[in-house]
Amino acid sequence: MPERTESESRKLLRRLRDTLATTGGGQDRLDRITHLIADSMGTEVCSIYLFRDTDTLELCATEGLKAEAVHKTRMKLGEGLVGRVARSGLPVNTANAPQEKGFRYMPETGEELYSSFLGVPIQRVGEKLGVLVVQSRTAREFSEDEVYALEVVAMVLAEMTELGVFASDSDGMRALHKQSVMIRGGTGQEGAAEGRVWLHEPRVVVTNPVADDPLTEIERIRAAVGKLRVSVDDLLSAESLDKDQKAVLEAYRMFANSRGWLKRMEDDIARGLSAEAAVEKEQSATRARLEQVPDAYLRERLHDLDDLSNRLLRILTGQGTDTGATMPENPILVARNIGPAELLDYGRKLKGVVLEEGSVGSHAAIVARALAIPLVIHADRIVTEALNGDPILVDGDQGIVHLRPEETVARAFRDKIAMQAAAQQRYASLRGLSAQSKCGTVTALMMNAGLMADLPSLEGSGAEGVGLFRTELQFLVRNKMPQRAELAALYARVMDAAKGKRVAFRTLDIGSDKVLPYMKPQDEPNPAMGWRAIRVGLDKPGVLRMQLQALIRASKGRPLTVMFPFITELSEFTTARAQVLHELEREKALGHTIPARVEIGAMLETPSLAYAPRAFFELTDFVSIGGNDLKQFFFAADRENERVRRRYDTLNVSFLNFLSQIIARCAETGTPLSFCGEDAGRPIEALAFAALGLRALSMRPASIGPVKALLRRVDLGEARAVIDRAIAEGAETVRPALMAWLADQPEQP
Repeated sequence: MPERTESESRKLLRRLRDTLATTGGGQDRLDRITHLIADSMGTEVCSIYLFRDTDTLELCATEGLKAEAVHKTRMKLGEGLVGRVARSGLPVNTANAPQEKGFRYMPETGEELYSSFLGVPIQRVGEKLGVLVVQSRTAREFSEDEVYALEVVAMVLAEMTELGVFASDSDGMRALHKQSVMIRGGTGQEGAAEGRVWLHEPRVVVTNPVADDPLTEIERIRAAVGKLRVSVDDLLSAESLDKDQKAVLEAYRMFANSRGWLKRMEDDIARGLSAEAAVEKEQSATRARLEQVPDAYLRERLHDLDDLSNRLLRILTGQGTDTGATMPENPILVARNIGPAELLDYGRKLKGVVLEEGSVGSHAAIVARALAIPLVIHADRIVTEALNGDPILVDGDQGIVHLRPEETVARAFRDKIAMQAAAQQRYASLRGLSAQSKCGTVTALMMNAGLMADLPSLEGSGAEGVGLFRTELQFLVRNKMPQRAELAALYARVMDAAKGKRVAFRTLDIGSDKVLPYMKPQDEPNPAMGWRAIRVGLDKPGVLRMQLQALIRASKGRPLTVMFPFITELSEFTTARAQVLHELEREKALGHTIPARVEIGAMLETPSLAYAPRAFFELTDFVSIGGNDLKQFFFAADRENERVRRRYDTLNVSFLNFLSQIIARCAETGTPLSFCGEDAGRPIEALAFAALGLRALSMRPASIGPVKALLRRVDLGEARAVIDRAIAEGAETVRPALMAWLADQPEQP
């Protein structure tokens, strides 16, 4: 690159920095900047378009176009050449703009005089902020150096836009991160919470985008990249890494050792950017390129690039993950994703969690349920939008997040929380009462748990026991396999806390979306239907034996209830059951106290088990319907896929008929049957299950009150008649009929 261009670029950036440093409103700054850029680049026109909202660009300043078009001319994302630049994140450079595909003529601007067009995105780390445009009458394409120079200027404008330098109340252009934003995601855990944002990994703030001494900045970037390479090599040398972790770190090393990556950042510095701004410019440009690539694997590398760039920025700025900020009151954790151990470290301090990624069955979702805090997943761009301390409302019921909400929205949300709190107070009065319906039928309501932190809810919720204790959490939060003695001590504390109430311990349920960090993951195209749960236990009997021994020793002579997950056929159950009996004999021979009574049951999570030989139902001590998985396989609707998981109604007649068959088979052999899962905790669904004949339901603690209140005010025989009538009339779902009938039922006094 010629020295002349380098000098002019740095000169332009210095003039730009000086202009930004002067006093004046946001509009004054924008007007001076467009004049400055047009003058420096020798063009007749320079215009700045900024996003008015996520889908609308607005002409906010111009040198050369008609002044009356400012704040009047708007276009949608993708509309015209400016909208094309904004959508793609890539420059558009043409000598004949009117003939360019997608050109939109805007007569109010007077731009028909200008043939040449160069537009570059104003963006910061994937956040699209606007478009910077220069135009001239002469029909020519702008040179590579000119494009590069304008991109460097756009990077500085992005940093300044991010910092609110151009915000102005007079024209309604409010500063970024001050506007109210609603993000629609997915429900990971129900509930509602109001609080303040606490970022799990705070963003690095770049306050010095322009540098005076390129040589010093180049030395800084080289030294920082050197440190980065050493840190990645150190991470790769760790012995505990699994295949996937090594693959990610190898991608890190590939990026970190790329000569082209470092050279591009050095070129940006030579043109006047600081080392930090050069990192962000390269990160933004590479992001824009990768987002256009059709290959899903390459697009996934965006996360690697972001992580690596953020590491480099933290080295340059000294801003570690601990920024010294104080956690606000009522913190709502915001993160791209988070592991179970990290989430448990925060504990009950959190009022809610919002993730850009995650899934309904993820480790984070399991921990959120255990902590009884709302969780929203798939909240797109929340990490980019949110700042520490921002007010935030989390609606886990609807999967919606309100960031920096308007007061009217906040008031309505507080009313919802108040109504829920009042309802919980009403439910508290039922705590000591059974779920006895008007017809005299009693339904046992139990709670799901997975942590010691859950157990205080056993008494407070009015649950009659623990219908499901997830034992995998103790494996997931460790970096190595837990010891038998550790597990025995934990299970003993669980039984102590239950104070004699029944606790059904589900053996290790891993695989699918729950992968142990120290167990080699399986490369499976469909892990939900792959090597998971009891299949792992039977193929790795040492782990299963160790867990069974821990449970037997934890019982200390008390009754013990064990159930095996994902049983699909009789032989799996008989093999697993035989293992329990073998370990009981072994422990007895060793002189250890064995349980006073042992119940051995199975979770029915696949349709195949419903059609197992009669011998299965005679042999098992109880059956627990795992509703989440069973519904997934029954409807062939992936529970992790937001596009289909809510498509099918639990009260669909087909599914209820299937449940009726299971209930009938268990009744024939006198096998105790329960329903465990999210649907058990939804009052209307729970009513339908009880009306069909299910006499035990297991749910999250907060759901017990609402379910109990509804069951106590109805006659299950009448509810069954409503269901039968809807089925006879050919209804696809019984929900409307049940809802209409319930509306006529008197409230419980």
